[in-house]
Amino acid sequence: MELIRKGKVKDVYSDKDSLIFKFSNRISVFDKIIPDEIPNKGESLCRTSYYWYKIVESIGIDTDLIELVNNSEMRVKKYNIFNKGSEFFINYMIPLEFITRYYVAGSLYDRIKSNTIDYHKLGFKNFPEYGEKLPDPYFEVTTKFEKFDRPLNFDEALEISGLKLHELYEIKELILKIDKRINSVESRGLIHADGKKEFALGLERKPVIIDTFGTLDEDRFWDKKDYDNQKITELSKEMVRQHYRETGYHDLLYRARENNETEPDITHLPDDLIKKISDLYKNMYEKITGLKW
Repeated sequence: MELIRKGKVKDVYSDKDSLIFKFSNRISVFDKIIPDEIPNKGESLCRTSYYWYKIVESIGIDTDLIELVNNSEMRVKKYNIFNKGSEFFINYMIPLEFITRYYVAGSLYDRIKSNTIDYHKLGFKNFPEYGEKLPDPYFEVTTKFEKFDRPLNFDEALEISGLKLHELYEIKELILKIDKRINSVESRGLIHADGKKEFALGLERKPVIIDTFGTLDEDRFWDKKDYDNQKITELSKEMVRQHYRETGYHDLLYRARENNETEPDITHLPDDLIKKISDLYKNMYEKITGLKW
């Protein structure tokens, strides 16, 4: 096997005509890898993603999954990397990330506050509170291979990806179908607030969901009981982002990026928070899937 990419979370190896994903215990936020490992994290991501792969296959949607190698590794199909003007118009990885939001949270709330997004266009009559349910799901597309992800309008997304407009809408409908199943975690005391997914186009340009989804790294989950009592309890990697917001690191980092200055090194996590996050990844596997660790 040949290591072809060391990502923020997983290492990708080429093995003949397939890829091996090796899930690490690394954790990243704001496109920065934190200098601490989180026990149980890699296994939780791998097993949770495998669970959703099997659910998605059961409802007739194609995936890149070949097999679960062990609790921290999976084998998947290999796709070409699409470059604008290249010969790859089939069997390629779409260079976009697809995000669907069901509640006002994260960067969507930041953009509403800064008037980058008009909340009226989201269907609200009044300025929404953080955590408020969206009148309709909000679907957006961002870059994948740029240094920092940025939202795209549909015209730019089509130009970057080689997709046709009807294919983009087909992917949107597949995501809504998948999320209908993910949203069913409400029956296990969770709220699925939003999530990110990636796709490839197969040999007949048929969409294939790839990479990982429905995990604490790609999706945002809240405690339903707390939410019903007007409190938002983050049950995802968002609690790590909140830590760096509270310490002021987030503001320093984004100020440096805006001013094209050297970015400050991300600081270590406190030991008690590392344990809390580790326990969260383990416990959330059980809550999301209904299976035992």
